[in-house]
Amino acid sequence: MVNSSEFGKRLQKILDYYSISATELSNQISFNRSTISHLISGRNKPSLDFVMKILQKFPEVELYWLLNGNGTFPTKNSSSDFISSSIQTEIKKPTPTKIEKKEELDLINSNKISSSIQEEEIDRIIIFFKDGSFKSFKN
Repeated sequence: MVNSSEFGKRLQKILDYYSISATELSNQISFNRSTISHLISGRNKPSLDFVMKILQKFPEVELYWLLNGNGTFPTKNSSSDFISSSIQTEIKKPTPTKIEKKEELDLINSNKISSSIQEEEIDRIIIFFKDGSFKSFKN
C-alpha cells in the first residue's frame, strides 16, 4: 500500500531533481495542479493514471521507488546520459521498425488479396490473436 506522505516526498524529490514546479509538472503531464498539490502534501494517494504519466514523462523514475521507496532515483543512468541519448535520438534519422515493415508488407499483401477476391462476396472475416482469442466479423 502506498504511504501518501512518503509518496509526496518522493514526488517533491522528482520536482527538485528536474528543477520544475508543481505547475510545470501539471502542464507537462496534463494533470490538475491541485491534484499534484494534494499528492505532494500527502493528502491524497496517487491514481494509476498519474503514476503512469510520471513514468512515461520521466524515464529515470523507477516504479517501485515511486510507489514504495524501493530502488533508486534517478536510475543508474545519470541525467547527462539521458540528455545525451535524447539529443542523439532527435538527431538520428528514424529507421522503420520491424512492426512498421511488417505493416507495410501486410498492406501490400492485403491489396493483392483484395484484388483477387473482389469478384466474390465476403461472408465473414475472422481475426485470430496470439493469446488464442479471436474476433469474428459477419457481413
